[in-house]
Amino acid sequence: MDSLLSCDFDLRQISPLTLSFIGDGVYDLMVREYIISLANRPVGKLNNRKISVVNCGFQAECATALLPHLTEDETVIYNRGKNANVHSVPKNASRSDYHSATGLEALFGYLYLKKDIARLRELFNIIVTEIYEKVK
Repeated sequence: MDSLLSCDFDLRQISPLTLSFIGDGVYDLMVREYIISLANRPVGKLNNRKISVVNCGFQAECATALLPHLTEDETVIYNRGKNANVHSVPKNASRSDYHSATGLEALFGYLYLKKDIARLRELFNIIVTEIYEKVK
């Protein structure tokens, strides 16, 4: 599977916040799939586990862990997302964490729209092995 829909995009024309918008959904879906692969649990418990890793603080930690593994192009996309002009920050997040999380989501959105699912899986595996396994 390349992507869920067969739409073509000029990735150079997509803003970093738009990449983050799609990347948020991609990251969320990957987390959900990973969590249900661990065990069949009641939906409430699944949601609690998901919330623990789909938040600005955790995503900022993921971004820090992924940075040494990123290609030059991926680092550019991450930085574009991180440095994007956001208009509001959730009250439960620091500005720094929110910007880092936005960068991570932009990277995931970029890779998804680029149809580089193998690279998405590779980066997500780093998150799972280096970070998630330590907090679950």
